[in-house]
Amino acid sequence: MNVSAALDWLFSTQFFGIKLGLENTRKLLQVAGADHPDAIVVHVAGTNGKGSTCAMIEALARAKGYKTGLFTSPHLVEFAERIRVNGEMIPRDALTAEILFLKNLVEGWEQSPTFFELALAVALRHFIRNSADFIILETGLGGRLDATNALRKDIAVLAPIGLDHQQYLGNTLAEIAGEKAAIIASGKPVVTAVQEPEAIAVIERTARERLSPLTVARADSDTPRPSLPGTHQLENAALALETMKQLNALPESTLADKALKSVQWPGRFERIGTPPLVLDGAHNEHAARVLAATWNEEFPGQKAALVFAAAADKHIRDMIPVFREIAGEWHLVPCSSPRIMPAEDMGALLKNLVSEPVFIHSSLSEGLRKAADSSLPALAAGSLFLLGDLKALLRRTEKRSTSQ
Repeated sequence: MNVSAALDWLFSTQFFGIKLGLENTRKLLQVAGADHPDAIVVHVAGTNGKGSTCAMIEALARAKGYKTGLFTSPHLVEFAERIRVNGEMIPRDALTAEILFLKNLVEGWEQSPTFFELALAVALRHFIRNSADFIILETGLGGRLDATNALRKDIAVLAPIGLDHQQYLGNTLAEIAGEKAAIIASGKPVVTAVQEPEAIAVIERTARERLSPLTVARADSDTPRPSLPGTHQLENAALALETMKQLNALPESTLADKALKSVQWPGRFERIGTPPLVLDGAHNEHAARVLAATWNEEFPGQKAALVFAAAADKHIRDMIPVFREIAGEWHLVPCSSPRIMPAEDMGALLKNLVSEPVFIHSSLSEGLRKAADSSLPALAAGSLFLLGDLKALLRRTEKRSTSQ
C-alpha cells in the first residue's frame, strides 16, 4: 500500500462521522500501544488561538531541549501537517506504515473508529516510535468527549473561549466553557487565557471541584513579542510561557524570546507574496474581531479586497458585520469542502447585509486573480477550508479535504 492508498482508506472513515465519546478511543489507543507515552503531555482546548498557542509551546519546549510531538487539526493541504516531531511532518513512509497497521488492527470492529480517533492513534504511535518526550495535543472539537481527552495529561491549557460549534457544544458561552474545561485533570495544573466572565466562572468551578491549581495567564510589558502578528498573539505567548512555567520547563529568557520569534503558523495572518495576500482562518465572530483588530494594526486606514467563503453551519450573519469593518469589496468563491456555502447563496445572503461591492466568482482562481488586481490589499478569510484550497492552488498541488 502506498501513501495515497493509505490516505484514501483513512479519509473514507469520515463517513463514520463524529462520535462524541471516549470508550472506543481508549480501546483503540490501548490495543495500538499508544495509550501510555513516556512523555510530558500538554492538552490544549479553546475556541480561538489553540493552534498558535500549541506552536508556541512546542517552540519553547524545543528551546528547553525536549524532543517534541505536536498533534493539531485540521490540516490545510496535507494530512501530514497534523503530526510533527521536532517541527518535522511525519514522513510519507512512516505515515503509510502507521495507517496500514491501524487498518489491519480495526478490521472487523463492530464500532469502527472515526477519522479523528485514527489520526490521533497515528500521531501517538509516531511520537512513541521517535521517543518524543514532550507531547502537545490540540483538541479537535470541544474537550469533554474529544478523542484527545482519552489520554492522561500533565497540564490542561485553555485558549480564549467563544461561541462556535453550538450544535455540538451548547448554545451559551457557559455551556461551551463547560465542555472545554472538562479537559482539566484532577490534581493537575490548568492554565487559562483571560476569558469572558461566563467562561472563567465555569473554569474556576471545574478547577476547584477537581482540586486542580488554576493560573490565569496575562500578557504584560515583559511578555516577549512573538513573530506572529497581532496584539492577541501576545496573549497567546503569555499562555504558552505560563504553561512552561507551571511545568518547570521554561527556558531561560534569551532562548524563550528567540523561540517565540521563530514561530510560524499557517493561516494566522499569514502573508504570501509581494504585494502580500494575507491568509487568516477566522471562521467565527470572535476570530473575526481579532482579525479586524490585527488588520487595522497592520494596514491602518486601508480596507481589504476580501476573498470570502464560510461553512454553511457557521453563524455567518454574526460574522458579516465584523468583516464589514475591514472589507472594501467582497469576492465570493467556491471551495472543495461540501460544508462551504455556495458562492451564489452567500451572495444572496450578503445582498441585504452589505453596501460594499460584491463579486461572485465561478472559481477560486478567478476570485483570487480579481482580488489581486484590486487597488486594495487582498485578504482571504472566513474558513480554514478556503485557506487550504488557496494554498493548494498556489502550490499547484492536490488537497485532500476533510470535515474533521
